Amino acid sequence: MSTVLGIAGASRNATIALCDDGEVVAVCEQERLTRTRREGLRRGKLPLEATQTVLNLGRRTTADVSQYAVAETAVELPGDLPVARLDHHYGHAAAAFLTSRFSDAVVVVCDRHGESELTVWRADASGITRADFPWIGPGFATVYGMASEALGFAPEGDEHKLEALARVGGACEPPAVPLLSFREDRLEGSHRVRAAVAGLRESQIDGVAGAPQIAAAFQKRAGDVLIEVLREVKRRVGGRHLCLGGGLFFNSSFNTRVAESGLYDQTFVPINPGNAGVAIGAALAVSGKEARCLTALSPFLGPQYKTDAIKATLDNCKLSYDYIHNGQLVERTVSALASGKLVGWFQGRMEWGPRALGNRSILASPLAPYALDNLNVFLKRREPHRSYGVSICADDLHQYFRGPGASAYMEYEYEVIDSDLLRPLLPLGTSRLRVHTVPSAAGPFYELLKAFKDRTGVPILVNTSFNAFNEPIVCSPRDAVRVFYGTGLDMVVLGNFVLHK
Repeated sequence: MSTVLGIAGASRNATIALCDDGEVVAVCEQERLTRTRREGLRRGKLPLEATQTVLNLGRRTTADVSQYAVAETAVELPGDLPVARLDHHYGHAAAAFLTSRFSDAVVVVCDRHGESELTVWRADASGITRADFPWIGPGFATVYGMASEALGFAPEGDEHKLEALARVGGACEPPAVPLLSFREDRLEGSHRVRAAVAGLRESQIDGVAGAPQIAAAFQKRAGDVLIEVLREVKRRVGGRHLCLGGGLFFNSSFNTRVAESGLYDQTFVPINPGNAGVAIGAALAVSGKEARCLTALSPFLGPQYKTDAIKATLDNCKLSYDYIHNGQLVERTVSALASGKLVGWFQGRMEWGPRALGNRSILASPLAPYALDNLNVFLKRREPHRSYGVSICADDLHQYFRGPGASAYMEYEYEVIDSDLLRPLLPLGTSRLRVHTVPSAAGPFYELLKAFKDRTGVPILVNTSFNAFNEPIVCSPRDAVRVFYGTGLDMVVLGNFVLHK
């Protein structure tokens, strides 16, 4: 019996993954427990809260841990621990391939950390090996950060804001962007990106009116070049299946372009392609070559709270609540959503990835006329152009959206077929949304979507993270209660308990 703890997040998003006998049984981010957003590791220390949480979930103690696996050079653990150190990009490649269920694949890692910012790997039952694909200088993640900074965002951590801005500017005539191109082993023109985008912003914009067009033009050009690189990877390395790893692939626009390019038969993006996901890759890799996820790795591997624990929290807070059985619970929730209310949905084990997938979610009707304003202005305090992901019954996907075959982790974006139907969710000038496809095996969340379809004719709900402004996704019932009373939520469902304002 081999028990391995994978640890990642040297500078932010500290994460612990417990791999027991080659199976990932628990994953948790430190921020979810301490409530300090993006909290990283402390030098020479384990993140005690997350470590104890995953050990408890796996019914293990520190005495059972045979090795601690890391794939970041900046991670420093207590000196008396048995630590296995892996190459950073290898950790990304392992996280992608070993959770993909492919028997063989080409893995492309795009990340601003490591000795090379773009690496290519061959992976099969015999292991994961580096392919001959040299890369010199900045990669896509660094260049995207340059453009993000030039548009007024943080160069690392706020790249999603550039992506959101690009969706708004896609419908207009794009301005000329700096020439970015691929040449054998590098990005030509990368050193000019920051100054060129900033120059466009200064010379072409009245206020911020032109920023969406610049963002859209840059993202399109970067996507074009990414496809060129992958075409060359295909030519040199071959392969039918592609796995993507590294922080670049948080970008659902890039993921979608790759999946729809036709270069590979199938494309896989892991639940968390960024550095936090390396905790899983390192743990699986150290567990042995046979450590593979033969079934889809669940995003729900965090803490779970039983009925008694939820009730104790509500009673301790001296709150009035209703206890409702499953069928009535779904019916009550659908009625609230159909009437335009914002609902906090707290069920089962917490998601460990970056996106809410139905266990720690805030839900809203996509048909409510002020859905976007309610979410952006009164709940999340975001810019008015920011859109939200939606969840849909998997078997109804292509009736409402054009795009890849499935998006189990909200990793892809889709073209809305009937923009009038979902107009309340689409900022002016946009026609695409991130989509989460929910299979029938998903239990209560799938039942909720089906019931909403029965009531409204539409099997879609707006799905955003259950959190307040600038804080992590809620973990415990107490977190959920605090967010409920501190925000514009109208109703919260915690297990079988329902609270109203």
